[in-house]
Amino acid sequence: MSSFRTLDDLGDVTGKVALVRVDLNLPMKDGSATDVTRVEAVKPTVLELADKGAKVLLLAHFGRPKGKRYSTMSTSFVQGDVEEVLGKEIMFIPEVMGPVVEQSIGILRNGDIGLLDNVRFWPGEEANDPEFAKGMAAHGDFYVNDAFSAAHRAHASTEGLAHHLPAYAGRAMEAELKALDAALGNPEQPVAAVVGGAKVSTKLDVLENLVGKVQHLIIGGGMANTFLAARGVDVGKSLCEHDLTDTANRIMDQADHAGCTVHLPYDVVVAKEFAANPPSMRICNVHEVASDEMILDVGPQAVEALGDVLKTCRTLVWNGPMGAFETEPFDTATVALAKTAAALTEGGSLTSVAGGGDTVAALAHAGVKDDFTFVSTAGGAFLEWMEGKALPGVAALTA
Repeated sequence: MSSFRTLDDLGDVTGKVALVRVDLNLPMKDGSATDVTRVEAVKPTVLELADKGAKVLLLAHFGRPKGKRYSTMSTSFVQGDVEEVLGKEIMFIPEVMGPVVEQSIGILRNGDIGLLDNVRFWPGEEANDPEFAKGMAAHGDFYVNDAFSAAHRAHASTEGLAHHLPAYAGRAMEAELKALDAALGNPEQPVAAVVGGAKVSTKLDVLENLVGKVQHLIIGGGMANTFLAARGVDVGKSLCEHDLTDTANRIMDQADHAGCTVHLPYDVVVAKEFAANPPSMRICNVHEVASDEMILDVGPQAVEALGDVLKTCRTLVWNGPMGAFETEPFDTATVALAKTAAALTEGGSLTSVAGGGDTVAALAHAGVKDDFTFVSTAGGAFLEWMEGKALPGVAALTA
């Protein structure tokens, strides 16, 4: 992994202005945030800089205003939530550059925090306009990126600023990059990857990258049906991308050549209708799925065998559920395998890294979100990292 500068590399920051990119794109209901995980994530960085006497200016986006101002998408909406998590009053600044920002910096005392308005109100943000980045950079002494979830975007506030100011990774970004390096960059082998979810088409690049990097590829979710169909299994009414069976076969061939074992379920949970606890539900071998049945989860024997695979591994990367986990009892396989991974992690034999929206929800549902070594809340950025792509926001910190 290329080295990047962290807050440990900063000298005396008293009275200096820190431009800190954070993710404050919070889910809202009735004017307040329903989940402040993203603010909790950046709290250590923001408070550390404030405690050291810097004037901290927070840069963030909120929604998708596409370069226009909308009062409903101002970051002032999340100001109260941010203040509550940080335990400090913050000053709202309705611009990102110019005289208003200059005056506000003059009013802020050392250790104070300001929240700039939505960077996406300006078309220069998503266009990564160098002049726009330069305009924002003019107010800062150094730049800190603590928004891994936006690191796959080459925008002015996530990538452009690093070309105009000394750039550092914040504490959340640093933790994320170290965890990802331990998972795929420089992992302890053998490595297992669990890839689930509905469609192969959305995870093609992930699968193609992983077969060359891991020793065990465990495929679950609707995606597994496409692979089973490619192997000649009749999957009945199951969700399946029949037009991608050639692609699935190609991925399995690549895995063979790379010495990676692909694990597909050999017993499954099926039902005639997709509903909670349907009367038609039964467990059967994959070769016994009737034409009017659909596969909705991985069966108990396969889950036990997969648990045994994890016991032989030192590293696990997880993205996507094993079955239709939002509907009981089709959450059984996901919960069981997640609990096994959590127990192995707690026992010290496994480094487990998981990420992606559905995955975080599934691990929380299984009650083991806090037992994994690291759970990334980044959706798109985590997927692109699993695809082996360079993330612009990270690359800019190592330049």
